[in-house]
Formats: sequence, C-alpha cells, structure tokens
Amino acid sequence: MNITIFGATGKVGRHLTTQALDQGHTVTAFARNPDAITLTDKNLHVMQGDVHDYNAVKQAVTGQDAVICALGMPLMNKEGLRAKGTKIIVRAMQDAGVKRLICLSVFGANDSRALLPFKYKALIVPLILRHVIADHEQQEKLVTSSNLDWTFVRPGNFTKGGYTGNYRHGFTTADAPSKIKISQPDIAGFMLKQLNTDAYLQKAPCISY
Repeated sequence: MNITIFGATGKVGRHLTTQALDQGHTVTAFARNPDAITLTDKNLHVMQGDVHDYNAVKQAVTGQDAVICALGMPLMNKEGLRAKGTKIIVRAMQDAGVKRLICLSVFGANDSRALLPFKYKALIVPLILRHVIADHEQQEKLVTSSNLDWTFVRPGNFTKGGYTGNYRHGFTTADAPSKIKISQPDIAGFMLKQLNTDAYLQKAPCISY
C-alpha cells in the first residue's frame, strides 16, 4: 500500500515509518526536517515540507492509498499545530481524491473524557493536558465533519518500551482502564492495523494496557 505519514519524525511517527516499511508498504515520510529521518529503504521516500503549505501537502498525498497523521507538539504548546495542519491535510486529501485517513488523537478527547480515571479528569487534564486535548478536539471536529474515511486512535500516556501487541482498545464505561498508558511502538502498530480493516471506520477507539 502507498501511504503518506505526517509527523514522521515524531515520537510515534518514527515507529509508524519503521513498521510500515517492515510490513512492505511504500512510505512517503513528510517532514519539516528530513535530516531527522536516518532510515534508508527502497520503499521510503522522504519529502521535505511544512504542513501549513497546502501545495506541498497536496503533492505528498496525491496518488496515495492512505494517509496517516501523527502530528505532535510539546504539552504546553498553544499554537494548535495539530488542528491547523490537519485542516490542510483534509483539504488536500479531498482535492486529490484520497479517502482513507488514520489520525493520532489522545485518550480524553471529546467523549472519551468520561472514560478517564478521576485523577485525570480532576487534575491531569486541566493542569497538564488541557492544551493537548483542546488541539486534538479541534482536530477531531475538522476531520469528522469531512467526507473522508477516517479513524482516530486515542492512546493513553506514552511509556517506554517496545512493541508487545498486548493491549486493549475500544473501551466503554464498563471496562475503562485504571491505568492510561501504552508504548509508542504499540500505538504505531495499532494505527497501521487500521489500514486493513473497517472495524473502526469513522470511529475513535482508545488504546491502553
């Protein structure tokens, strides 16, 4: 499959790129700083560009089978890069006729807030994660109002560790996890699995151990 990854140099994006190549996909890694991508592979195409640049983004998505968005920013950043960049990505995909979008969000965005343990809702979200969640909620609004075939993946806190494949997803209030955490390689693995299934088409599953 031909896929474009935005945020390819980020914490999750690096694993998305590596795993996608290992699975035999042809990857266009879109990055502001392509020197940060040290991988070499015959199926890897590195494209330098800014996600705010519509023409560059459209070039990156044209002719692709799917797009994966893993844009990220520091916790306290207020620039809203995820939402602003995703708005450009959605427009470019629509204009290029590319439908499948898998997008990284966060456990606690929108209706998943109700699934968080009390300390998250009372302390961690308002004090630490409020800018991140606000950005992701705007991002989700932009995508869900589009005509794309989207899936949002809402992971818990990033933890150190490798790929395990041993995690849970698609929680309800009856089985919400008490610990909100998952490794970056496992997040990437779950996101890539969505390329081959419609189980979470136009849905936003949370994922955690």
